[in-house]
Amino acid sequence: MHRVLTAWTDRGNRIVPSIVAVALLLSAAKMGAGQEREDGVGDAGRVAFTTDVVPVLTKLGCNSGGCHGKSTGQNGFKLSLLGFVPEFDHQSLVKEGRGRRVFAGDPGNSLLLQKAIGRVPHGGGRRVAPDSIDYQILANWIRQGANAPRPDDPLLVDLEITPVRGRLAQKSVKQLKLVARFSNGTLRDVTRQALYLSNEPGIAAVGGAGEVRSAGQGGLFAVLARYGGRMAVYHGAVPFGDTTRPVPAAAGSTPVDRFLVAGWSRLGILPSPEVDDATLIRRLTLDICGTLPTVEEVREYLADRRPDKRSRLVNRLLDRPGYAAYFAMKWADILQNRGKGYSTGKQRAGTALFAGWIRDSLAANKPYNQFVAEILTATGSQRENPPTVWYRQVRTSVDYVESVAQAFLGVRIQCAQCHHHPFERWSQADYYGLAAVFARVGRKGGFADAEVPTNQVIYVKSTGAVQHPRTGRVIPPRPLGGPDFDLTPFDDPRQRLVGWLSGPGNPFFARTLVNRMWGHFLGRGIIPPIDDARASNPPSNPELLEWLTRDFIESGFDLKHVIRQIVNCRAYRLSSLPNASNGLDTQFFARFYPRRLAAEVLLDGISQVLDVPTSFPGDRGGKFPEGTRAIELPDENVAVHFLDVFGRPARTSACECERADDPALAQALELVSSKEIQRKLTDKNGYAVRLASNKKAHSQNIRELFVRVFARPPRPREEQTAKEYLESEQDRAEGYRSLLWALLATNEFLFNH
Repeated sequence: MHRVLTAWTDRGNRIVPSIVAVALLLSAAKMGAGQEREDGVGDAGRVAFTTDVVPVLTKLGCNSGGCHGKSTGQNGFKLSLLGFVPEFDHQSLVKEGRGRRVFAGDPGNSLLLQKAIGRVPHGGGRRVAPDSIDYQILANWIRQGANAPRPDDPLLVDLEITPVRGRLAQKSVKQLKLVARFSNGTLRDVTRQALYLSNEPGIAAVGGAGEVRSAGQGGLFAVLARYGGRMAVYHGAVPFGDTTRPVPAAAGSTPVDRFLVAGWSRLGILPSPEVDDATLIRRLTLDICGTLPTVEEVREYLADRRPDKRSRLVNRLLDRPGYAAYFAMKWADILQNRGKGYSTGKQRAGTALFAGWIRDSLAANKPYNQFVAEILTATGSQRENPPTVWYRQVRTSVDYVESVAQAFLGVRIQCAQCHHHPFERWSQADYYGLAAVFARVGRKGGFADAEVPTNQVIYVKSTGAVQHPRTGRVIPPRPLGGPDFDLTPFDDPRQRLVGWLSGPGNPFFARTLVNRMWGHFLGRGIIPPIDDARASNPPSNPELLEWLTRDFIESGFDLKHVIRQIVNCRAYRLSSLPNASNGLDTQFFARFYPRRLAAEVLLDGISQVLDVPTSFPGDRGGKFPEGTRAIELPDENVAVHFLDVFGRPARTSACECERADDPALAQALELVSSKEIQRKLTDKNGYAVRLASNKKAHSQNIRELFVRVFARPPRPREEQTAKEYLESEQDRAEGYRSLLWALLATNEFLFNH
């Protein structure tokens, strides 16, 4: 007891404030082998730099990316980000600046502590109070001689959070507990020394001592606790309403529905009602084929009385060429099939071949694992083997790692290029281990500059290595989180990678595709964003995601199979109109989330309604064939102002976030003043002119017009308003043009709802 009290006095032997002293007395009284320590210091009173000091610096934000942990440091003082290189941090604290940052003879006058308590001007402001445990840890470390990390220091091997999961009522409090387990078998309560972050502070915020406070809004949230380079995550839920209220059953339930209903029940949510057949056929046709249903298709579907008509419709749509064309466009975005050179602006050859190969693969329903394997292991000429075109845009170690991780593993690993990932387990060794898989990719012919529109031959070299940028050690090829590949000089590391991708030990590959498809059809992934899976970003319905992943694998990686499972589920059939319980829901799919049509789909939809195709300019002054749709364009290097305004991506990364769907003033101006839309409205062979020149009554034309634009008949008031407007117009042609333009500019047309 005397040793502990002595260690926690200042230089004048003044006992620390009573609250801290009581905590220390309690800690000393119950301390023993394998028991928890609550004083935050190592064994025998020694303050260890790595496991005691660095966590304090992390908690106080000193080594964060916005302060001294950024690549250039701050005001001449630099630390490793979040303390992942403690040897460097000790050097910076103790030896840099002529050793003026710490003063063992008088710890309280050390510049480190003087700035931390605000006694000396500090750009980061006051970070700690003099009577806090954090301050005392730093002061004791300095008093003991500012010890450096030692090889025999206990290592932090695990971090346990209690509880791991929980449910909080709205406007309530939950106290978390965090215990560190060290390599020497000791445990330590580090609840007050850890750094906490909530991924949804609007649902539940977390204080510096692990105190979670829920707000007045329901939903899921996660709290990330970080201490000494380790992380633990608490998964919380705040119900929206009464969790004992049963969710009404629905006809035609699927295996997916039971997981949806269980999730709604846990959160006290009631789903919106199901949509009518007219809304559903429009939704399905847009989502599967990227086009609008025709008037005849709508009327036929509405008249169909067979109980399995929805499944029949889904199968027909999946067999149409539009399915392959639309999803080929989606995959060309992800695979960065970019036609325009950054610096030259010239068209790069081969993108049409690659786009055609993607489209043919989808039309043939090639198994997804085979589709990916043929891309990653591609060799040969870019003129003869289309998947090799992927290696034109993806050509450096950084490109390989980040494109593969984001496109096929659903992981954003960019941070680990320079330092340990701040929110995940990925280290620089993980990053460069994946880069080493592609270290032997060679190129023959053409130019080293990817911007030059030329052909290259991709082959596998006999040698090639990647070094750790900090240690200089050669990193062997290995997958993320997996063991090193056992290779001979005759093996292609990429073949081992694709074998691992679809193997049973890979937790990422199939799950990422399922989540990506769910996000496409439901407007939000089960893990959002769809390519950012991590412990601190949990799925909203983990059981559903697990079941869909397992079902996808058992189907033989059948893409059409997973689409059928998603579009036939109850969530996809729900109305986008909220009810009293799900109005604030953005996570659980208790209603359909409306989303604006993609730029290409929107332009094609306008062309389809007005029956005037868009004329797309080709390379060297030519044109694409008459009737080519925007979703069929091979790459982004086709000059169409409308597509750029409405968010067509540049295909510079594997992230679907490149495709912008946020509203903008330029979009409204484009709808008002677009020369292309005006051309379609006035084309002598177009629908607007034919409509105005026929002899049918206004009411008959209006009913057909609404089905053509919205896939539904007009409501009585809409029909009456449209009729009155047309009758008031002296120029019949101008009246119909204005009516068509007004309907095309509505949210009902612009959105899939």
